[in-house]
Amino acid sequence: MVSWHSRLHLQFSLEAGRTVLRHQHDGGLRALASHYPEQGAVCHQVLVHPPGGLVGGDTLAIDTVLEAGAHALVTTPGAGRFYRSTGAAAQQTLDARLEPGARLEWLPLETLAYNDCLGENRGRFHLAQGAELIAWDLLALGLPAAGAAFEAGRFTQHIELPGLWLERGLIAGDDLVLRHGPGGLRGHTALATLFFAAGSPIAPPRRDALLDAARQLAAQTPHAALLAGASAPHPQVIVLRVLGQRIEPIAALLRAVWADWRQEAWGLSACLPRVWAT
Repeated sequence: MVSWHSRLHLQFSLEAGRTVLRHQHDGGLRALASHYPEQGAVCHQVLVHPPGGLVGGDTLAIDTVLEAGAHALVTTPGAGRFYRSTGAAAQQTLDARLEPGARLEWLPLETLAYNDCLGENRGRFHLAQGAELIAWDLLALGLPAAGAAFEAGRFTQHIELPGLWLERGLIAGDDLVLRHGPGGLRGHTALATLFFAAGSPIAPPRRDALLDAARQLAAQTPHAALLAGASAPHPQVIVLRVLGQRIEPIAALLRAVWADWRQEAWGLSACLPRVWAT
């Protein structure tokens, strides 16, 4: 089987009060036209991958630079998919660099790990002093509604803020202790991480306000049925982790917390990307 390899370079710069994107691509991964649905410098950017998923041996590599003062919200129009592999691994990587005063909202829709896939999803974020980030990672294992459980294969998640925080996990379909044990996923098939990070220490009152917002929203109906916890593992990082049986209620909670964090941290009202409603 022929493998597909795609690379995409994104460079956001602040020009005359507006964040402008310049990009280069090699392969199927593309950036659509930029949108400006809210006042100010924020650029809403949608990335598309026409093949719709990755099979064994495929790679997607995204390199993103936000110059000083730029603000970009990056998302996707649909779920990413890692399909069954016959032996080779598929990999998606993101390397993002935020210069002083830059803001990035990295909000792709969920990733679906099909049974018997061999996949890896890596995200690395470098933050200069004064830069800030809100990002998430959502993962659904198998297709439980279709009776296709994740029982074989492997999926690796890697989120890194160099020098600040590293989270890496390997989920094997045949690891019943991890998938069903009380110290693992407890039988849940969907999980997510939402995090706020800054290039310098977050002031304690601001940190506590963001933590309180996440905890209060997680405790509200209908989110109370999920397993969720918020913490600050580093003075520059705040994390919300969530487990559930379906990805949709998890995504709803993350969007609610993202909206609250956006207002609390930056004084910006939530402006949902239009592509989420299509």
